[in-house]
This record gives sequence, structure tokens and C-alpha cells, in this order.
Amino acid sequence: MRKMLLAAFLLGAICLQAMPGQAQERLPEYLQAEKFTGAKLKNMLFSTTVDPHWFQQGTRFWFEYKTSEGKFWYVVDPAARSKTPLFDRDELAAQLTEIVQDPFEARHLPITNLKVKEDGRTFTFEVTSSRDAKPKKDDDKKKDEKKKEVFYFSYDLQTRKLTHLKDAEEEPKRLEWASVSPDGKSVVYAKDCNLYRMSIENYRKAQKDEKDSTIVETQLTTDGTPDFGYGIPYSILNTDTLCNGKRRGVWGCWSPDSKYFVTIVSDNRAVKPLWVINSIAEPRPTLETYKYQMPGEMEAPEDHLYLFDMTSNTRKEIRTAAWKNQTLDLSYRPWEQKQRDQELVPAVWQGENNRFFVIRSSRDLHRIDVCTYTVGQDSIVPVVRERMNTYQETRPIQVFNGGKEFIQWSERDGWAHLYLYDDKGNLKNRITKGPWHVEQVVKVDEATRTIYFTANGREAGENPYYEHLYKVNADGSGLKRLTSGDFFHQVEIDDEARFIVDNYSRVNTVPCTDVIDRNGNKVMSLQESDFSVLKAAGYQFPELFTVKAADGVTDLYGVMYKPFNFDSTKVYPIIDYVYPGPQVEAVYYPFTRMSVRTDRLAQAGFIVISVGQRGGHPSRSKWYHNYGYGNMRDYPLADHKAAVEQLAARYPFIDINRVGIHGHSGGGFMSTAAICQYPDFYKAAVSCAGNHDNRIYNRWWSETHHGVKEEITEKGDTIFAYKIATNPEIVKQLKGHLMLVHGDIDNNVHPGNTIRVVNALIQANKRFEMLILPGQRHAFGNMDEYFYWRMVDFFSKYLKGKQEDSVDIPQR
Repeated sequence: MRKMLLAAFLLGAICLQAMPGQAQERLPEYLQAEKFTGAKLKNMLFSTTVDPHWFQQGTRFWFEYKTSEGKFWYVVDPAARSKTPLFDRDELAAQLTEIVQDPFEARHLPITNLKVKEDGRTFTFEVTSSRDAKPKKDDDKKKDEKKKEVFYFSYDLQTRKLTHLKDAEEEPKRLEWASVSPDGKSVVYAKDCNLYRMSIENYRKAQKDEKDSTIVETQLTTDGTPDFGYGIPYSILNTDTLCNGKRRGVWGCWSPDSKYFVTIVSDNRAVKPLWVINSIAEPRPTLETYKYQMPGEMEAPEDHLYLFDMTSNTRKEIRTAAWKNQTLDLSYRPWEQKQRDQELVPAVWQGENNRFFVIRSSRDLHRIDVCTYTVGQDSIVPVVRERMNTYQETRPIQVFNGGKEFIQWSERDGWAHLYLYDDKGNLKNRITKGPWHVEQVVKVDEATRTIYFTANGREAGENPYYEHLYKVNADGSGLKRLTSGDFFHQVEIDDEARFIVDNYSRVNTVPCTDVIDRNGNKVMSLQESDFSVLKAAGYQFPELFTVKAADGVTDLYGVMYKPFNFDSTKVYPIIDYVYPGPQVEAVYYPFTRMSVRTDRLAQAGFIVISVGQRGGHPSRSKWYHNYGYGNMRDYPLADHKAAVEQLAARYPFIDINRVGIHGHSGGGFMSTAAICQYPDFYKAAVSCAGNHDNRIYNRWWSETHHGVKEEITEKGDTIFAYKIATNPEIVKQLKGHLMLVHGDIDNNVHPGNTIRVVNALIQANKRFEMLILPGQRHAFGNMDEYFYWRMVDFFSKYLKGKQEDSVDIPQR
């Protein structure tokens, strides 16, 4: 009897414990992480950079900047060293409240679409009220989507007078499909896969109503198809929507005198289709079809170059062929700062009225030619030839001196540098040299023949990833660093090359912004980011570290994220957040807002690191960048294992026996490879949207960074051989805990990549976890926060032995 009563008591206790609605004791790590959800962070951290809008004339600019006191608008005159509020916020809030009849206050001004007029003294802006707008008969919005009334205002900078533009019509919207001619008289666009043009007068009609039957269009081509469409670049657009009568943008540019228009058309008819199924589409699941070439496939897009004579409305195809499956790129004139807020900005070719530049690349990117074309010729002419046994990076050429000279960016000596050529391809001189990396040309001041460019790795004792701004004369003399301090610098230069807005920071500093002059002298301080709310919540900066690669020689640079309530007497699991590159590493260098994958993950009670690896980044030497060529799956793994081991030996708070790894996309591929290749080292991995089988990933990434072999058959045909190690081949080695995550309509990395790993795991009789995110593409969109907490659960369970396991996820 006693045994029966004891059993009944125990059973009741178990049932009571499992009853729904019974509150589970919250874990302190979860409560700490919950303080920094994505929604909460939006109200903790505000502006971190100054984004200047330059006036049409002179060197003044305006910018907006948000702090814990709300949003501010300033006008800056660097020549006068002045920064003044655009308006009195309190006064404006009162005036807007009276006119709009909605209550406003200084810290919450709903100003949008602010622009400065050409006169440099008048600003216009809009305010949306809470009142429903009167419907317009040409309104395409659904009947249940009511627009709100918009009020239009102008503000005089000198008199500081606000004017309600009572009779103003809605400012004509910029139609993204329009490529306007430099003389402003006509626009070119694509429709139904063909090329069209219309006058600027008809474009104005389209701005008011694109369905206006009085619009006059001139059709320039008639042979366009969904897979061979004019103005439509090779992309993953749904091919069923390309010829639906809607106007689309054009991939091309005008001659400076508006007489010619050149475009590249990609023939994708041979490219095979791929599909994803949107299972949550209403009312039925839908099939999405898109063109997608995989590595080694012979069915490739072919680029064609067409020149249109806009006087006669005639077309000519220009011969470009040099290699099978080559690609073409046009060289566009850089935009000017003052064009930023203009309604229509023409895309213009670099060169003369009758001559432009084209970049031609072989499929394996071992061969790159800078070519020119002169109107009247039949073919492009190569003027500079770049050759390498691995793939080559490129940057846009910079043409100046009336098209008679250009600057070429090249890695030909193992480092990225600048070279000056004449228009015939004769090398005039090297501009830069040395064991450091030029990132890109920012501006060419033709009047002084001064070249402004960003570069990294030149300054001794600094992290080689930190970018600085430099200037140098076109003959290679007078090299000078313009930005100062051990920071990552992001710059904007005015059109006169007199003043520079310098945003600078590191991951462990508060971002600041200065104005400097063309010689690097500080003109004025502009802003320092407001971290008051973030720090009050407990925020702590991450820490920088340097370790050696597995070769014991190469320096690797990384960032360590700790819980903000870090206790040095405790021992923590460590998680390595990874991305193999080679186009970029997973490491942040300027200050970056908190991420679910780094500092937010650390708040759940982990040490999280990100660190580079040989082969991971193009901004060091070409040797470093190309280290993994031909070994895409395994090349980064040894360096990351070595980095974790060194950090664990250096810091007693890191537990080398509890190591996790996590990555997205290429990082998903890498994290699965790591836990399988080092099964006794990594105990848990979360692999998201991974390209686990690069044989079915896109051709560009896979062939470029791993390599493809161009072969000539006995019949003289060119074929491309591709072979790569994949993750499904090694999952049988798995010992740790693996979580696979993928969006089910990912049309970048197809879900088939993860499904192939799942199949191999099942065949190997392995336990694993899998999370499919419905309706999500390569990024996880509005399910990213849900994913974060599932990742926290997984790592908490397998690296700490405890997790919150209630059905409901309370955090938001």
C-alpha cells in the first residue's frame, strides 16, 4: 500500500511539473541576452557616420544625425569652419503642428525627402499626416491600402522662413528605369525585353501616370526575349516577369555628346533553369523559376556589345570575341557628389564622344583585357593585357585628360597598385608601389593631376585592414597619407577636392567624424556618436587580438566578444564565427552595430571570436588572398583551429574543451566542414544557408575562388573542368552536434545544398538538428530573431549543458 501511495505521489508530482502554463525558471544568460534584442537595440544606438549631401555650388553640405535627443539637421561650411542647425527644431515643431494639425515635438520631427535647391538657400521637405489622403483615379494602390495626406514645405536658409506649399503637387517621383541622356532630352529603357527611348517630355508624362496613352515611345529593337533581353543583366530574376509590359532599367551608358548609347546584352538562352517552391504562398504554393549556371556547365551566358546611333535609331553589334564564355564590363564616368540628390543623373561612358572603354575577362579570370572601341570600327581593341595563373581582382579604370590617359589598378607584382597608361596602352609610369594594398581610386583632380585613393597595410604597427586616404601625383611623386590615427577611415570628398568628410572608428571605439582639407589638416570636428543609452544598458566594446596562422608565420587579426557581465573568474565556452571569403572575412574593422552572430550571441554566456585566415581577404597580398585557390573546402580550417588554441592558452577564461563554430552562407559551408574535419575539437556547429556542395552553387563564386580548368579537346572545342571537395563527402566523420538552417526559397544558395548534407547524414546514420525557415531567402528576414534564439538554445544545450526549453520563446 505504501509503495502504491508513493508511486501515485511521484506520478502526480511529475504531472504537476509538466503542466502547461507552469512558469519555467529563467536562466540568467537568457535574461542578459534578452536586454539586447534587435527591437531594443534600435532605441539604444543611433547615427554612427555622417553622410554628406553636397550643395550644387561650392563646398557646403548638409547632413542629418540622430542621437538620444532625436534627429538633428545641420549645414556645414568647411571654408568658414561652421556647423549650424538647419532650423530651430522647437520652432519648426510648433509651426508644423499648427499647419498639419498633428502634434509634433522637436525630438520627433517626421521630416522626409529633404533636398536643397540649386540656389543653395532653399530646402524642400515633406511631412506625412495622420489624415487619409483623397484617392486619385490613377492610384495603383490596393483599395484597402489608404494613403495619408502629405504636406509640402520649403525653408529659406537665410531668412529661416518656413512656407507651406499649399498648392504644390506631389514631387514627381524618380522612375528608376529611366537612363537619361547627358543633354537631358531623352531617356532609354527596356520594355518587353526590348530597348526603347522616349523624349524627356514624354518621361514627364510617365512620372504622373505610366499608363498615359498619349506617351510616345520609339522602339529600338524587336528581337528581345526573356533570356536575351536588352538592358536586362544576367540575374536571378524570375524569367516569367521580364516581358510583362513594364518598363525596366538599362545596363548601359551614353556618349558624352548624347549621340550614342552602348549596352551589354547577356544571352542566357542556353543557361539551365533552377527552381524553388514558396510553400506559404497564397492561395497555393508557387513555383519560382530562374536561370542559374552551376560550375563547370557549358551552358553559359554570352555577352554581346551593342552600339546605338541615337540620331538614326540604328543598332550595331561590336565584335568582342577572344575567349569562350568571356564577360564584358563597361567603364562608366564616376558620378559627382552634387549629382546625388538630382532627379536624373546620366550614365556616361569614360572616354571621348566617339570612343569608350570595355573590360574583357576570361571565364577563369586568368586573362583580363582593357579594351577601347572607336565609333566606326567593327571590333574592340585590347590596349592593356593582365595575365595571372590564378583569378584576378579588378577595379574600375579612371580615365582623364580628355580620354588620353587612364589609371589601371593591378595586382601584377603581388600587391594591388596603380599604373598610368596613355590611351594606346603604353605604360607611362607606375603610380604606387611597395608591400601594401591600394583599395580603390576615390577621385582624380585633373587640374592638379592629383589622385586620391584608399589603401591599407602601409602604416607600420597598424592593423593592415584599416583603410586610409592618400593622395599622389600622377607621375608617382608626392605620396601623402591624409587621414590620421589607428582607425578604419571611410571618406567622402567634395567635387572640388578641397574638403574631405572623414568617418573613423574601430570596433572598440566610439565612431567620430571630422572634416579635413586636401592636405590632411583637420578643419573641424563634426560628430561623435551618442553611446549613452547603449552604455547605460551595460554595453562593453569587444577586444582586438592577433594570433599566428597554422604556419606559425602569418599574422591573423581578430575580434573577441565577451558577455557584458563578463566574470574573469569563470570559464566560458568559445564560439568561432566564420566566413571563408575569399572576397571578405567575417571580421569587422570599423565599429559595427551589434549582430546576432557576434556580440549578441556572446550575451548568452559565450566567448565569441571572429578571425581572418590565409586566403580570406583581398586587401592583403595576392599570396594571402589566393592561398585557398584549388582547396576551397579545407583551406581555412587549420588557421581557425590554431587561433582558438592560441587564445585558450593565452586566456584562462576560455575552455578549450567546449568549442563551437557558426557561419552563414560560405560560413555555413565552412562550419560544417570544420566540425567534420576536426571532429574531436569542435563540439557543436550551427551552419546556416551553406553552399555545402559547390558543384550546385553559382558559377561565379565557385569557379572564381576555387578555380576552373580551361581545356581544349582533340576536336578543338573549349571545355571547362571543375572538381571540388564537398561537405556531403565528409559528414560520416561527424562526432559533435550539428544544426543546419536554411530558408526554403533561397535563390542564391539553393536549399539543395543543405538537403544533400541531410541525405549524407541520414545515410551515415547520424543524429543532427535541422531548421527550415519558410518563405525566407538567403538572409532570414523577419525570422532572424527567431533563428537567434534557436541558435542560443542549441549552443547552450551542447556547450553549457543547460537551456531554456519551454515551448514559447518569450523574447522579442
